[in-house]
Amino acid sequence: MPETTDIHIGARIRELRAIRGYSLAELGRRAHVSTSQLSRVETGEQPASPSVLTAVARALGVTLSVLHGQPYIHMLQKDRLDRLLAPISSALDAWDIPPEDDLPLRPLDDIATDTQAVAKQRARGEFGAVAEALPELITDTALAVQTYTVPGRDRERAHNLQSEIARTTAIVAYRLGYMDLARLALARMAVAAPHSGDPRQVAVERYERAVITHAETSRPDRGVALMRRALRDLDADGDPATMAVRGTLLLRASALSAVQGHHDDADDWLGQAHQLAEAGAAADAATDPPGQRYALAFGELNVSLGRLDVAMYRDDYETAVRVADEVRLPESYQPTRIAGFQIRKASAEAWTARHDASLTSLKRAREKAPQLTRYHPEVHATIGTLLRARQRPAQELREFAQWSGV
Repeated sequence: MPETTDIHIGARIRELRAIRGYSLAELGRRAHVSTSQLSRVETGEQPASPSVLTAVARALGVTLSVLHGQPYIHMLQKDRLDRLLAPISSALDAWDIPPEDDLPLRPLDDIATDTQAVAKQRARGEFGAVAEALPELITDTALAVQTYTVPGRDRERAHNLQSEIARTTAIVAYRLGYMDLARLALARMAVAAPHSGDPRQVAVERYERAVITHAETSRPDRGVALMRRALRDLDADGDPATMAVRGTLLLRASALSAVQGHHDDADDWLGQAHQLAEAGAAADAATDPPGQRYALAFGELNVSLGRLDVAMYRDDYETAVRVADEVRLPESYQPTRIAGFQIRKASAEAWTARHDASLTSLKRAREKAPQLTRYHPEVHATIGTLLRARQRPAQELREFAQWSGV
């Protein structure tokens, strides 16, 4: 009988093929995979090798994360995806081309207000609303950059806003699985950030590149190298926003080192992050939320979550459970982040035979973010572990498995 994960990946391929309007033969031609093999992969009769998955993902124009169950695509109606993302792509392509019409230049304050609004929507996972707002904001910031050509505060601010909008575009495109669009947006951010007059924007661009590009290409070593460079170039000036950025860079370097199995390096990065969190406690408390200019909060909570990630990468599930039990998330924490934490905790609990606790954590994740939980690959894996551990699974486990499609 095929594994649940094979069935799940096959269903994702079939779903995305339908979104693209490809027949089996057309997708097979684009991916250089035989139609019969692709059919067996879609039905779960045959597991897909990493090379086949990579080729199919490339042919579909999505990331490997999407094929493995990245959930955010389900937050939008299938027929909305291309309609939403095509105008974004067109706006990015016309980034440096003067508009044919005499478009009015919007005040920078108004653009800044809208930029902050879409950043908050992005943090809440409201990608449909963000995608609808992005084309106009991309055009607005491009026009501002073309208008303010004389060196000065307005020119730097225009580039700063352009960098932020490019970043939001990259994150949304990545979460929805459109890797080419995410890379294009990151390239635009890389151009705008150095002209923003804010070295933190340059550091944030490198951070997003490590998260989006090098994570998907399975090159964590390049991501670590980017984090080293970003930390070297970003002065530790004591500003709360700078601390938030530097702390986030340290935690990313720690996680990427753990992925490579470089556990001593991971511990070293975590130690530096802990020291920074302690040193910045007073400054951290002075902003609400910390580092809000870059939507990057950093403090002891983030360090604890970093420890959880490193323990999971090491397969040290006992430590992961202990760390998770000590974490206290504030009520104001974003629902999707709470759900993500509960999902990781559930996985560690399942691996340590804490079956009832694991199901409880999964249910808490579902309460906070049902769509994220239902389609999350780690949820499917955890449910599979729980089902195999119980010859006669409890009714609530069977119901949860049915709800999530396992």
